[in-house]
Amino acid sequence: VQLQASGGGLVQAGGSLRVSCAASGRTFENYMMAWFRQAPGKEREFVAGISWNGRSTMYADSVKGRFTISRDNALNMVYLQMNSLKPEDSAVYYCAAGAVFSRTRTPYDYWGRGTLVTVSS
Repeated sequence: VQLQASGGGLVQAGGSLRVSCAASGRTFENYMMAWFRQAPGKEREFVAGISWNGRSTMYADSVKGRFTISRDNALNMVYLQMNSLKPEDSAVYYCAAGAVFSRTRTPYDYWGRGTLVTVSS
């Protein structure tokens, strides 16, 4: 499956942004989807994940209550709605697809190129 993230940009602290990930190729609804992020000089970290049918979600503690992951299997899309953004949320955001619902990177076989989110203070 090929993944392409979009929707990043510059936003002020406290603002909102929605990033999207378009999938193509293999059957999208077979895959668990997740968002990871990587800030300069830091490891890539898990942000949010969603099960194949959208019924189960999980979040990193740092974004819980502020970010919402969702998916539309009819459109082959996954979204990350980010509210109450903080400067520490600034990073390149990557979407990933895998067969296992996980917070770790290893089970995700497919990765998009990422989209840059910058939150100014």
